[in-house]
Amino acid sequence: MISLAEAGLAIAAARKQGRLTQLELAKRAGVSRPTIVLLENGRATEIGYSKLVRILAVLGLEFRLQPVSAQRPTLDDLLKEESDS
Repeated sequence: MISLAEAGLAIAAARKQGRLTQLELAKRAGVSRPTIVLLENGRATEIGYSKLVRILAVLGLEFRLQPVSAQRPTLDDLLKEESDS
């Protein structure tokens, strides 16, 4: 399960890759810049589904639910698997 802090890091990376400022992302997503700052810095305690989905949509990302058993391996899982072989 991904935490809100981890989601914030991924959002920051996607924003930077897309060459958007925090203010540009906020305006396009219809949220405040402080919301983006808190999210990216892992200090947001609650953001709300609609805000999160709008932010993700601006970045070309999506929110997806999947069964736990169908989880993709994490980077740590892949690195461990590689070192074991």
